[in-house]
Amino acid sequence: MLLEAKGLTKYYGKKPALVDFSYDFHSGIYGLLGPNGAGKSTLMGIMTTNLKATAGELFLDGRDIRAMGREYRRYIGYMPQQQKLYDGFSLERFLYYIAALKGIEKKSASEDVERTIHAVNLWDAREDTIGTYSGGMRQRALLAQAILGNPQIVIMDEPTVGLDPKERVNFRELVASIAEERTVIIATHIVSDLEKLASEIIFLSHGKIVESGTMEELLARYRETMEEPSVEKIYMRLNEGES
Repeated sequence: MLLEAKGLTKYYGKKPALVDFSYDFHSGIYGLLGPNGAGKSTLMGIMTTNLKATAGELFLDGRDIRAMGREYRRYIGYMPQQQKLYDGFSLERFLYYIAALKGIEKKSASEDVERTIHAVNLWDAREDTIGTYSGGMRQRALLAQAILGNPQIVIMDEPTVGLDPKERVNFRELVASIAEERTVIIATHIVSDLEKLASEIIFLSHGKIVESGTMEELLARYRETMEEPSVEKIYMRLNEGES
C-alpha cells in the first residue's frame, strides 16, 4: 500500500503550519521528528481527514482520498497523544464501543476485539476498568483502538510521552510487533524512540522537510561533517539556533 503526499500545505490565517510537504509512505515505520510547532500535528490532522489542507493532495494507491471519502478512513487507525479514555469502561467494553463507531460488523467484532487485546498484551486485564490502568497500559489501550479493524495505516502522535523508560521500551517493542505489512507513522520529539524503531525519518522544521532518509542514508550523509553521527546529533544540528 502506498500513501502519497503531494505538496500538502496548510495555513492558519496567514501563518503557514505546513509548507509543500511531499513524501511517499510504503509499508514500514516512519518517524516525524521535530520540535513543537514543526508541523507534525497538522500533517497528521490532514492524513486522518481531521483537517483540510489549504493546498496539495493525498493519494492512497493512486486514488485521491477526497474522492474516497469514508472508504479511506477504513484504512486509517489513529492513536492520539492525549489519554482521553472511558475510565469507567473495561477495555473489552471500550473496544466493542469503538468497533461500533468504526462500523465493524457485529459478527466479526468479537473475533477482532479478542485478537486486538492479545496483540497489545492486555488479555489478563481486559475486564478491568481502564481507570485502574497504569500509564503504559493506557497507551496500549489507545493503540488497541487504533489497530482495531486491522487498518493498513496507523498514525501515532507522541505515543511514549509520559511513560517511564521501562514502559517506553516495552511500548516500542509492541509497536515493532504490529508494524509488519503496515505503514506506521509516528510523530514525536523523542529521538531515542525513532532510533530504535523507524525505517525512515523525516525531520520537520517550521512546516517544511529539512532532512529525510533511511537511518543508513542519514548517517552516511553526515559522516564526513560529524564525528560518530547519530539521529540525535543530526536533530540537534538541524535545530541549532531555534528557540
